[in-house]
Amino acid sequence: MLVARGLTKEYQIGAGAFTQRLTVLRDVSFEVPQGAFVSIVGPSGSGKTTLLGLLAGLDTPSQGTVSLDGEEFGSLGEDRRARMRGEKVGFVFQSFQLIPTLTALENVQVPLELSGAVPAKEATARARELLTRVGLGDRTGHFPQQLSGGEQQRVALARAFVNEPRILFADEPTGNLDGATGERIVELLQALNREKGCTIVLVTHDVALAARTQRTIRLRDGIVVEDIRHGTPVTAAS
Repeated sequence: MLVARGLTKEYQIGAGAFTQRLTVLRDVSFEVPQGAFVSIVGPSGSGKTTLLGLLAGLDTPSQGTVSLDGEEFGSLGEDRRARMRGEKVGFVFQSFQLIPTLTALENVQVPLELSGAVPAKEATARARELLTRVGLGDRTGHFPQQLSGGEQQRVALARAFVNEPRILFADEPTGNLDGATGERIVELLQALNREKGCTIVLVTHDVALAARTQRTIRLRDGIVVEDIRHGTPVTAAS
């Protein structure tokens, strides 16, 4: 489903004689099969969020390639890349990224309305069903500022799943939540992974959460230092 080969990401900082190259990721390679549930862990500054953005096609690498469902991002124009993300990718941001002027129901409907993939009535029904599934069936008419942090995260999760993506990327999905709410989010991710066969790749600082995924990729200083499946180390490029 997802293939990363030799991913390197560099940024230029400073100007003139003070210009320097900052390498955030270096030569990262791995594959993720369809239906897998993978966590990416590492200390702050290790390149986790940068890697997630590259994998989702939200950013471009300085070197290397990312292929999603058989298509290499680098070979696609921006329009095709955006369309591919709309059709196949869901993304849950740590900061929720809900539209404040839209209700919970309207926020969840946005991806379907942008793609035009289903009629308006079906889009509404699907959004309502997902909000009910995440425990917010009675909050569909509420705006983001009327919802708690945990409720906003569940709206974001419903929005990410509404177009039935083949792969979901999540950046610290439990990072801003209390323990009980975070546990509910994890259970929802596990259930949707099992029931829909959606591939999930998440970034987390939570070691306990990472242990509940099928595989953990550990970064340090922009390099893959460990790749573990069910407690057994494997090579980073496998």
